[in-house]
Amino acid sequence: MAELTTFELRLFEWIKQSDFENVAWSTRSAARSFKCKESEIYEGVASLSKKIPNRIQIYYENGNVHIAAE
Repeated sequence: MAELTTFELRLFEWIKQSDFENVAWSTRSAARSFKCKESEIYEGVASLSKKIPNRIQIYYENGNVHIAAE
């Protein structure tokens, strides 16, 4: 995971420790937690899905986005 930026690594670890499989993902809440803009969260999640696609799953169910990471 050396190819991840510090922000991406922090975001990945936060996602791993959270329950966004059962609780819907909120970009606004993530941005507040990381004290950054929502666009930075979107870019970070998109980057994670490209850089480590086998370790993160993003899916849409019942009108909500869910994210799982391992």
